[in-house]
Amino acid sequence: MEEILRIALAQINVTVGDLKGNVEKILDFTMQAQRLKADIITFPELAICGYPPEDLLLKKYFVTDNIKALHSLVERISDIVVIVGFVDRDKEGNLYNAAGLIHKGKLKGIAHKIELPNYGVFDEKRYFQPGNRPFVFTLGKAVLGVNICEDIWIKGGVAKYQGDQGARLFINISASPYHSGKVILREKMLKERVKETNAYICYNNLVGGQDELVFDGMSMILDAKGKKIVTAKQFEEDLVFADIPITGKNKSKARVGCKYYIKLDNFKATEKPDLPKRYCKKLDRISEIYNALVLGTRDYVRKNGFKKAVIGLSGGIDSCLTAVIARDAIGKENVIGISMPSRYSSPETQSDVKVLADNLGIRLITVPIDSIFSMYLLVLEKEFLGLARDVTEENLQARIRGNILMAFSNKFGWLVLTTGNKSETSVGYCTLYGDMAGGFAVIKDVLKVLVYRLARFRNEKEDRRLIPDSVFKREPSAELKMNQKDRDILPPYPVLDAILKEYVEKDVGFEQIVSSTKFNSEVVKDVIQKVDKNEYKRRQAPPGVKITPKAFGKDRRLPIVNKYKEY
Repeated sequence: MEEILRIALAQINVTVGDLKGNVEKILDFTMQAQRLKADIITFPELAICGYPPEDLLLKKYFVTDNIKALHSLVERISDIVVIVGFVDRDKEGNLYNAAGLIHKGKLKGIAHKIELPNYGVFDEKRYFQPGNRPFVFTLGKAVLGVNICEDIWIKGGVAKYQGDQGARLFINISASPYHSGKVILREKMLKERVKETNAYICYNNLVGGQDELVFDGMSMILDAKGKKIVTAKQFEEDLVFADIPITGKNKSKARVGCKYYIKLDNFKATEKPDLPKRYCKKLDRISEIYNALVLGTRDYVRKNGFKKAVIGLSGGIDSCLTAVIARDAIGKENVIGISMPSRYSSPETQSDVKVLADNLGIRLITVPIDSIFSMYLLVLEKEFLGLARDVTEENLQARIRGNILMAFSNKFGWLVLTTGNKSETSVGYCTLYGDMAGGFAVIKDVLKVLVYRLARFRNEKEDRRLIPDSVFKREPSAELKMNQKDRDILPPYPVLDAILKEYVEKDVGFEQIVSSTKFNSEVVKDVIQKVDKNEYKRRQAPPGVKITPKAFGKDRRLPIVNKYKEY
């Protein structure tokens, strides 16, 4: 009988700090894999404690409890081989991003992550020491290498060394955050490692939302020619299997110097039930982004213990899209829209709010704010006497609305979802303690042009319009004064977004932006000045789902007090 290894990849959604819950989920997926006679099951990076645990790692008792949780798992594992991520600690107190190799009630070995990422959202050198010995083990006649996330991204690195030591099958456990285009980069990288090592690769990625990060899953197994044998779903938990023959180039001996953490000489091929057929449709770019926003919102709400969310509905495209995402994330019965019309709110936008709420099946509460606004003006009349009305009075309305939303949040325990997009947040076209007030900013990393694309995409998925057509046709306006339009102070959104992509997401300088885009230099300078000036606002904004390579927050950390100017 041909020797076959049946490998299962458990693509799970864990919660940072929920040690007991994470272990129970790991056990549940392990039992599912055992029912289909899997020889090995793998779990994502730091699956025991959740990823990223950040400064929880500075709490010694957290690390201790994570190790205890690992051992509670070890005691309950029988014949199947389990590879799972956790935080390891040596006798000197150094921490390691680790993978535990479990078999028959014993922790047979531990792999330490060698390549520690320290860029973008990653701060692993703040917490971990790098490992110094690539991990190889044998299972019957198979020689396997275990590596962790970044280890497999480096050409000529850990995987190459493990291949030189005889490994013909790599198991990589990862927590690789999503951004648009990341899937293509991952697949390209994995195929490069296959070509470099002539080995199978089992890539197991995390899925789920954690604060502003979303992990998209899409775990996969590639054969020694770079062909995908099986692919897990995107943005969903999944359990996938593959039968890997240990013959030919897959069959080798570990070389002298390799440490055999597990060596099962009595491993034999056994009869196994047929695996269920799978079909996993690959999502296009817009579908990916939309699913990332839904998953990120759902997990932020649920994992933080909220059941319902409340949104200020203005009738504009941003609040409409936010409401649709929220409904898809947590269900229509858990989304409440609040309309807060003022003297400047048009009948058209108010009508669209009602149509949207009806289409989504969500509860709509109307709280007019004009009497409150009038009282503010009356109270301030003496001090403001003789001064022209300006942004002060506009912001009063936004802050009244923010107060009302927070009142409902406090009274009923609803999470406020803010509706500002990346274009507005970039240039400060938003109000502190007003439309920025809330617990989670769903479309914080979505530029305005993409907001429209996502809204159209979502409408096209329904057999009826969720977002009214009039919302798309109406020119954007904050409706905080008569005849107000966004274009009064901002360039057209296609121009604005193109500049922001270069300056914010790519760190391209003023002169190069002018040269490459051919936009008016004064327009470019004005946008850059607005971005630089409003760092203080962004620092006070709630977290939101990251969907671009560079989002505001961990990706882009600029000082608020900053006098540097390029232009």
